[in-house]
Amino acid sequence: MVDLQRQYQHIKPEIDAGIQEVIDSCAFINGPVVKAFQNDLEAYLGVKHVIPCANGTDALQVSMMALDLQPGDEVITASFTFIATAEVIALLKLTPVLVEVDPDTFNIDPDAIRRAITPKTKAIVPVHLFGQCAPMEKILEIAREHDLFVIEDNCQAIGSDYIFDDGSRKKAGTIGHMGCTSFFPSKNLGCYGDGGAVFTDDDDLAARLRVIVNHGMTVRYYHDIIGVNSRLDSIQAAVLKVKLKHLDEYAAKRRAAADFYDRALAGHPKLRIPVRYPKSTHVFHQYTLITRDLDRKGLQDFLASREIPAMIYYPVPLHLQKAYIDPRYKEGDFPVTEGLAKQVISLPMHTELDEEQLAQITSSVLEFINR
Repeated sequence: MVDLQRQYQHIKPEIDAGIQEVIDSCAFINGPVVKAFQNDLEAYLGVKHVIPCANGTDALQVSMMALDLQPGDEVITASFTFIATAEVIALLKLTPVLVEVDPDTFNIDPDAIRRAITPKTKAIVPVHLFGQCAPMEKILEIAREHDLFVIEDNCQAIGSDYIFDDGSRKKAGTIGHMGCTSFFPSKNLGCYGDGGAVFTDDDDLAARLRVIVNHGMTVRYYHDIIGVNSRLDSIQAAVLKVKLKHLDEYAAKRRAAADFYDRALAGHPKLRIPVRYPKSTHVFHQYTLITRDLDRKGLQDFLASREIPAMIYYPVPLHLQKAYIDPRYKEGDFPVTEGLAKQVISLPMHTELDEEQLAQITSSVLEFINR
């Protein structure tokens, strides 16, 4: 699904030099390269503060900790997403409130958010799924009406632009009160281990976040609040500092691959190609098809027999996961989400796909569905 080896070969001299510099300095934790990467990412995103941390799940957790939410407070998010989004809500003894998604973009449905708000609601976590932004203007409007915080789960859409009604643009993750990302190796901006970050323009939130990720410590061995140990190590920062320079190039390559898929697969009655939301650029973390009257597992197995990986994100919605069984929800409550879980399949999507590979993938898909 992701060819990190070939990508590495293209930037090997820069990566090797950056890692060697960290090893030579032995500044493995909070070394100068972490600050340098932080500054570069702030400039790229056009945001005042980037707070690096250990992984994307931690980024979500420390964001909620910074808001001083209390047990029982409700946080609204989509049921069609990776488990981490709801996981941190539950870990903090908050109440995850799961809602429906849009059938075209797979992103959270603003009307479903409105219906889910109660006096206990304190925050909304829109997920920018598969590489394009959720409908942020509508979400911000709802948040202002109800005095709610907005934390963007931007783990899959770093580099994407949201386009406002007036034509202005902001980077995904910089629109709400805070944005979170993951630098897991397979992400569009991925390191060679775990890593994450929180973004915000709020000075007070940034100051609190920096304390939380460092054991709640403002002065060494003086702990003012409950914190965690969540740091981006220097070697990962060195990798990310190099790869950030290539991020827009990587997005262009992913879009070119998606364009090829679109041309080859559009219009087939048994497939629906991804819908591109007009108010967001798409960085194609995943290229996800909807199958119609098709043996999805059979297609996946057929592709595997041709040594072509295909993944199903996500086969079980959050409201049906055993860990999140809740009397508020039952099968049938979210028909769009449950339908997607049974129909979607994602094809290989990365920066190193060439036309020969893309032709092999698409011809194999068509061979299976036309036989």
